[in-house]
Amino acid sequence: MKRLLLLLPLCLLFASPLPAAPQGEYVLLVGGPSLMQWEKYKAQPHDHWWANFVHAARVRTDQIRAQAPDAKITWLVYGQGYKDRAVQDKQDLISLIGTVRDKYNLNLIYIRKGDDVINYLNSGQARDSVKIADFEYFGHSNAKCFMFDYSSNIESACKSWLHEDDLKKINGRVFARGANIKSWGCHTGESMSKKWYAATGTQMWGVIGKTQYMLNELPVISGKDSKWVSR
Repeated sequence: MKRLLLLLPLCLLFASPLPAAPQGEYVLLVGGPSLMQWEKYKAQPHDHWWANFVHAARVRTDQIRAQAPDAKITWLVYGQGYKDRAVQDKQDLISLIGTVRDKYNLNLIYIRKGDDVINYLNSGQARDSVKIADFEYFGHSNAKCFMFDYSSNIESACKSWLHEDDLKKINGRVFARGANIKSWGCHTGESMSKKWYAATGTQMWGVIGKTQYMLNELPVISGKDSKWVSR
């Protein structure tokens, strides 16, 4: 997934709907960026900009705050990816992410692996009273998993992920009725969305094909055969 500097006005025609979520907690899961030491030799390198996923989550947070100013919003961020990228970019990226937390009054939690995400969804709040109204993923993914450190530790691979086979560990009762669940990564709609529904009884929007991360917009589908689906 790459960052486009030129915005295409027609891109919004291909975005899936963003329904108003019911009352409850909004959880945005943010993966880490690739490193140029692995990407620079590729014909189409990923993540020229460190904030591809952080910025997209910020755009979405702006929308949430506009619709529900007092909503409880939690960011789950793969922190190690930004620590590693900080060395490359010579910036304190953790501090920069902290400024987003302060601006939007977020609950910011750094995660290391998929089980951290599952544990937070299941018991990060008192789930009898604080249901998850919205869960969205911003980051690299393939058909079967969210890849938090894609091309960061290993070229074109990852060591930290949330795999579709682990989704059965999520308690479906933590989600509010009508919860909005969506992956903004590539290929999720090809397999993982089905496994999500089978595991939780809730539907996840995902893309068959690829997504493109934009500047000051939410990601859009990329490629004429790509499409949003909810399984």
